[in-house]
This record gives sequence, structure tokens and C-alpha cells, in this order.
Amino acid sequence: MDDVRRVLKQFWGFDSFRPLQEQSIRTILEGRDSLTVLPTGAGKSICFQAPALCNGLHGNKGSGAGDLAVVVSPLISLMKDQVDALKQKGIAAAFVNSTQDETEKRDVADRIRQGDLRLLYLAPERLLSPKTLGFLRQQQCVRYFAIDEAHCVSQWGHDFRPEYQELKTLKQVFPDAFVHAFTATASEPVRRDIARQLGLSEPSFLVGSFDRPNLTYRMMRAGQKMQQIMDVANRHRGESGIVYCLSRREVDTTTQALRTLGLRAKPYHAGMTGPQRKANQDSFMQGRCDIMVATIAFGMGIDKPDIRFVIHAGMPKSVEHYQQESGRAGRDGLDSECVLLHSPRDFQVWKDIMHGEGGQVALQSLQAMFELCNGITCRHKAIVEYFGQDYGVMRCGACDVCLGELELHDDSADISRTVLSCVTDLKQRFGAGHAARVLAGKSDKRVVQFNHDRLNSFGALADHGPMAIKVWIEQLISQKYLVRSGQYQTLTLTESGRRLLHGKGTSKLTATGKGSSVSAGSGTFFPSSSSLAAFDYFRSGDSIESVANKMSRAPSTVVKYLADYIRHHGISDPTPWVKPETAQRVLANKHLAGDGKMKPIFDHFNGEVSYDEIRITLACSG
Repeated sequence: MDDVRRVLKQFWGFDSFRPLQEQSIRTILEGRDSLTVLPTGAGKSICFQAPALCNGLHGNKGSGAGDLAVVVSPLISLMKDQVDALKQKGIAAAFVNSTQDETEKRDVADRIRQGDLRLLYLAPERLLSPKTLGFLRQQQCVRYFAIDEAHCVSQWGHDFRPEYQELKTLKQVFPDAFVHAFTATASEPVRRDIARQLGLSEPSFLVGSFDRPNLTYRMMRAGQKMQQIMDVANRHRGESGIVYCLSRREVDTTTQALRTLGLRAKPYHAGMTGPQRKANQDSFMQGRCDIMVATIAFGMGIDKPDIRFVIHAGMPKSVEHYQQESGRAGRDGLDSECVLLHSPRDFQVWKDIMHGEGGQVALQSLQAMFELCNGITCRHKAIVEYFGQDYGVMRCGACDVCLGELELHDDSADISRTVLSCVTDLKQRFGAGHAARVLAGKSDKRVVQFNHDRLNSFGALADHGPMAIKVWIEQLISQKYLVRSGQYQTLTLTESGRRLLHGKGTSKLTATGKGSSVSAGSGTFFPSSSSLAAFDYFRSGDSIESVANKMSRAPSTVVKYLADYIRHHGISDPTPWVKPETAQRVLANKHLAGDGKMKPIFDHFNGEVSYDEIRITLACSG
């Protein structure tokens, strides 16, 4: 290991290894297959880069000349970034991909023949082409393969790619080479599946800690989402952050809103051209913009250590995705914040998107993410235990649960007993969704079929709705008052649940529609992201009709945006949009609005004054 320590100091400037790096590198030097799981920011790349520069590589020819490490990477941008970084350190590395012309590809091939390269980056499709396999086998130069982002191998993983499964042929084509898999995120079943799919021979499993103690997790019910995002961004003014959105449209509107509010933000999603995405990413990496607003298309391989916050503007589809994306914050070890804004609708949106994709495994991953968002146990503990590790700390001091920021329901005890009573009425033979529909008083086909609309608990929580009730059921499960059991995941009371049903014990349920009390907003007016997207047009003096055309919105919708613009900027003069005499008539009868409804004023004028004129005038009057 002295040789690899020399390499580590010479090329990376480090005097010592991070946790698990030395063990991972040792398996490569000793010539054993391995699977290494190191969370984002733990120095995973060095594990497969450094051994390629060592003279002590298993099976080498003495000087190390001609020993080649082949790195399988899923993205062209990712392999380019890593190769560029290696070249800057003076390391002989190259890639071959579709961005190169034939002359560049031949140059790489010549360097391989001459034994000049130590690291070669390839996408799985190119590596597995008969031409590439034949060439590498003929040269007899490959000493090991490093499969980066190895979770892509497993159908149980969070980013399955069919072409990755074909990598199992490497062990057959190169019997003398060893295969080493690397990923930042994989639960125990996924780890076993990766090893099986790749045909690893008696592999060493090296799994780092999934806990990131410098990250503060907050999971909040989405309310005024744009204000919630701004509250976080304002706590980190001038610092780097990422805002993840579920759709391209939301990326664009959120970016525009942040810019309108004076923040340096840029978008990133698959609907943009390659050069546009690269320019925005470079701007973020080089500090010319503070906030990257993106879909999950952004982030893989991003090596920016000083990201101080990551906001999810919607629930990710798995804990694996969330752990990887939130893990891009605080890679320098300094305190950073991860805020997830979620709503009950997110679950159904993902369920619809994933229809027929991934089957039961994908739904289980989605359910686990839903439980994490709505649970009331320590976020650090929940994430670590999801990946099969123990979390021995009672209170992390770095999540909304342990910091006491959750807003709890005043009637938690009564609601809990009502839910438990319903499960008992159902003879403990039905799942959470069915129980929630019964409690909400939904007379759907299945409820009626089993006569559950006649139960005492039918409609007992009708004021809250099935999704809110389902959240409470999840929270009772997390507190061990209920458990799921059997193939159909039916709800069953635990012993502590039976005691709670009889008034012995204490449960905690979050207030309906609420999450963390932090960043919940001040209650003052805050415009929506759609309204903010129109602000620049109004500021430029565009008419309502012009803005409607430019934004492809109905004029009545644009009037609502205009009313937000007026309130946000404290504009008191409506006459740029409403005739002075009309505005005066509306203001003289403002008292008719009472609770803010415009219809009484509209009726008073018998339709002579439009709703749009009333809305604009009232907005100017405060």
C-alpha cells in the first residue's frame, strides 16, 4: 500500500485515505472482485483511479506499462469531466465516445497499443461492441474493469439501464481481468443483485456509512411552494444550491421566479440543447450562478464541494434517489441544508408515471419514500436503516423531527384511536388504502362490496380525506402501533397499538396539511411562480393582451398575475389598466366585498364593471 499512498499524495495531494478507500483499493491491488458502496462525496472515484497508477497492480509486468483500467461510465458528460480532471493532474487517461471524430478515436487506440494509457473511459454500449471487445482482448492490456454507477445494473436499483446488464459478459471475455463495481446508493437486496448480474467471483462487499451528519433534513408539506423555496434560498444568500423539480415546465417557471426575485439562477433539463445545459452547468460550477434549478437529469458526477442547500420541490420516487440527490450538499463536510417539499398528490403522480415500469419493486420504493416524507422518526435514522445499517444515536440534532419543528395535531390521541378502531372493525384483513377510504366515508365498489359502509368507523374522519388519513396510518406504523403483514400488506395492531386503543400510551400525528414549522411562511402575501414569470412583462409595460399572447394564457389568468404583481410591488394606482371613473366606482363600493369576494360588487353594478376591473382595483387598494 506504500505505492498507492505515494500516488494519493503525488496526484491528489492527500496524506491519508478516507474511510473505506484503502480497503477498496486493496481489493483491486490484490486481484479480487469487489462491490464498493460509498455515499456521494466520500471519494469513490479515487478507489478505481488510484490503483491504475500503481506498480503493485496484480498481474502487472513489473513497470506497470501496458496495464489498463477500463472505467464504465453511463454519461458522456460524466466521463469527460473525470478524464479532464485526471489530465490536469498529469494522469494518462482518455475516453472514446460519439463526440469524437475517427482521428481522435484512432489516436486513443494507438496509445493503448503503445501502453501509454492507464485509464480508459467507455460507455457500456461502446465497450460491449464486438469491435471494442475484440481490440482490447487482442492487446491483452486490461487488468481490471471499474463499473461506475453500478446500481444501473439492477432492476431493483433506482436508475436501471438494460445495457448495464450485458456487462456480465466481461468475466467471460476477459477471464484474467477482475471486475469492481462502484455506486453511491444501493440497499442490501440491490447490492446482492449487482454482484449476481455482473457474475462477480466471491466479491468483497465494502459498504460505507450512509449517514451524512453535516446535513440537516427537513421534510415539509408543500404550501406556498415558491415562498418556501425562497425562505431556504434567503437563508443561504450568495451560496450554492440546487432546486430539483419534477417537470421541465416547473424548472422553467421556478428559475424565472427566482431571477425575478433577484437571485442568480439557471435552468437544467433534458428539453434544453446540449450546449445550453453545458453552459449553465459550467456557470454553476464556476460560481457565476448560485442556484441550479433542475430535473434529476442534473447532478450525476457533479463534484462541487460547497453546495450549501438542496431543495426538492416535489417528492422523489425512491429513497435511493433522495439520498443521492440530497447528498450533493455539503461534500466539503460543512453544515448544509436539505429541504423536501411534498404533497399527497406527488405519490399519485409518480404512480401514474411509473405505470408498467418496474412493477412491484418500483411501487415498494415509492411507498418507502412516501413513508420517509410523512414519518415522524428521526430522518437520519430512517435513511440509514433503510439501507440496512444501524443508527445508534437517539437524537441527531439535525432534522426537523429531532429539532422539534414538526407541527403536531391537537387531536392526535383521538384520531389514533379512531384509526386503530377501524383496523379492528376490518378484522385486520385490509391494507392502509382501504382503511383510509372507509374512514373518509368513500362508498367505492370495494367498500360497498364488503359492507364496510355500514361500520361504525365509516366516515369517522370524513373531514380530512383519504390521503391525510393514509399519512396518519403511516405515522402510526412508524411508531409501532400498526404493522403491515402478509402478501397483501394488511394492517394489524401491535401489542402497544392495542394498549393505545384503550387509552394507554401516547401517539404523535402531524397536523393535516402541515409539516415542519420552519420556512412555513410568514402568512404575508407571496406571488406564485406563474405570476412571477409574468412580472418582467408587466415591468416592461406590456398590456394584458400582450402578456396573454406571450405566455399562452387566457387574459383572465393574466389579470390574476397582474393582481399579484400589483400587491407584490405595493402599486396603488390602478389607472394604467382601469379607467379612473371605473376605479372610483369600485373603490366607493369596496365595502361590499366583505370577505374578499368580488361577486357582490359585480352584482351591484349589474355587469357594467367586469371582474377583471374589480380585481385590479381591489389589488391596488390593498
